[in-house]
Amino acid sequence: MKHKFLATDNMKTKFLIIYTCLIALMASCTDNSREKAAKTDPKPTYSLFPTGKEITNSNFKGKAYLQSLIEADSLNQIAVGNVTFEAGSRTNWHSHPGGQILLATAGTGYYQEKGSPIKILHRGDAIKCPPNVVHWHGASPDDMFAQVAITTRQAGPPVWLQPVTDEEYQAK
Repeated sequence: MKHKFLATDNMKTKFLIIYTCLIALMASCTDNSREKAAKTDPKPTYSLFPTGKEITNSNFKGKAYLQSLIEADSLNQIAVGNVTFEAGSRTNWHSHPGGQILLATAGTGYYQEKGSPIKILHRGDAIKCPPNVVHWHGASPDDMFAQVAITTRQAGPPVWLQPVTDEEYQAK
């Protein structure tokens, strides 16, 4: 009798585990509310990293947010930050003496090097900004954009230039 009772408890446990897994799987497949909210909410809940604090300097047009992930220091001169742009916001033209890498993590973004056409960025895209190449990046007009920016400080800080005009931003 004990053996039969244990087998029944074991089956109940397996059933509960399978049932819980199925519920979790169904919820993850059908819950797109976070993606819907991302188009209007500048602080998307589905972002891999925290949105951070609003950037208030004159090197950006529109609202953008920065969450520092790794600070450059004397042992490692690489800084890593999560930058979230509201729709239509962007950086000024600028360059990085040591170059920069951008990893698109959410939304739809723009990237442009001086003299080249705008590149449209989506989650999973990666951009390698060569050293001293003047460029800008930000969100598309209709969608927010989040990126992880990886920048070395060893060769010096970014060189900030003039704002990107509306005409430059809208040129495709």
